[in-house]
Amino acid sequence: MGYIRRLIEDDLQNKLLASGALLIKGPKSFGKTETARQYAKSVLNMDRDPQVPGIMATKPRLLLEGQSPRLIDEWQEHPEIWNYVRHEVDERKAKGQFILTGSANPSDNVKLHSGAGRFTVLQMDTMSWQELGYSSGTVKLSDLLQGKVNDYYEPAVSLEFIIDKLCRGGWPALVGESTKNALIMNRSYVDLLCEVDMSRVSDVKRNPLKVRSLLRSLSRNIATLVENKTLEKDVAINENNEISRNTITDYLDALSRLMILYKQPAFNLHIRSSASLRKSPKRHLCDPSLAVAALGLDEEALIKDINYTGFLFESLAIHELLVYARANDATLFHYNDSYGNEVNAIVQKRNGDYAAFEVKLGVGFIEEAAKNLKVFADNIDTTKTGPPQSLNIITGNGMSYRRPDGINVISLAALGR
Repeated sequence: MGYIRRLIEDDLQNKLLASGALLIKGPKSFGKTETARQYAKSVLNMDRDPQVPGIMATKPRLLLEGQSPRLIDEWQEHPEIWNYVRHEVDERKAKGQFILTGSANPSDNVKLHSGAGRFTVLQMDTMSWQELGYSSGTVKLSDLLQGKVNDYYEPAVSLEFIIDKLCRGGWPALVGESTKNALIMNRSYVDLLCEVDMSRVSDVKRNPLKVRSLLRSLSRNIATLVENKTLEKDVAINENNEISRNTITDYLDALSRLMILYKQPAFNLHIRSSASLRKSPKRHLCDPSLAVAALGLDEEALIKDINYTGFLFESLAIHELLVYARANDATLFHYNDSYGNEVNAIVQKRNGDYAAFEVKLGVGFIEEAAKNLKVFADNIDTTKTGPPQSLNIITGNGMSYRRPDGINVISLAALGR
């Protein structure tokens, strides 16, 4: 299988033209390095080149010599290189000099000067359905954010198809692999995360059993407003494992540094009712397949537990919206108020335009989703906040069409950038 172009590459090229250095962030195995190689003219592997430690200790600027753009892969292994790149950009006074890629953020005790004016940042995710060819991309997020959607109709995909993709995930290395092999590889990813990566990222020995228990709890509570005290109780009950709240906070921070954990922030807008808006983020793993792997599930298990599969599907839809939102320079939120009204996803552009999304795996919940969206829209104080450009329901095994009330029903297999 050859290289598959990523949706963020237009943004990548624009940012290289705008800044002296580009930082590409994302967990390991996302394809950051392979994408960066498509644009780099020389490469430095900070984690594999045996000469790097010695040169860093003596004359680190030697590492920056090479044709531009120069790719510096896994830069966080020697985070001091950041400051040398910053100074080199200042001296060269040229655009597109360096591309830095990393699968973890450096620890807080590493002193890094601001890269403002020198660096731009690009966040990568695992591959979307559109990139993988599972989605036609007929219904574009860019159109939904403008309220301009052409007439469309697309047939549904099967529940079995969706479950298969939930098990596989969007990992570039698994393209073309069997689902059986994908499950094995994803479980190995979780094993290494628990046994190696969590300790390596902060130079502190983590208890692999407790890390695994926390990951399993996060997986059970995926796409929900779960608090740390709830995770603590869940681990004690379901894992028969005691883990303090302080340890949970510490481990969650490490998972965030590894970019395994994604927090979907709350949307802030003016509403008519006296309800207060929930400010807590929803938690997702960087790819829903990790939740499947952490819990040791497979296709048969997901078929038997459709309720949980629905939560996984919501997390998958959030992943897809996140990829397409970033390709449109937009941000992804959720809405939840104290009266219990919620909307699974709000995508907002920098100019304030936004679209609202409910996510339902099965067609039997479409009416409920439409009601939620209408309650949300009616509650907006339009004297202070503009109305949504579109109201949308993302469905799994349902067909794509526009309802008479103007709400778009969109199969995940039709959604694109």
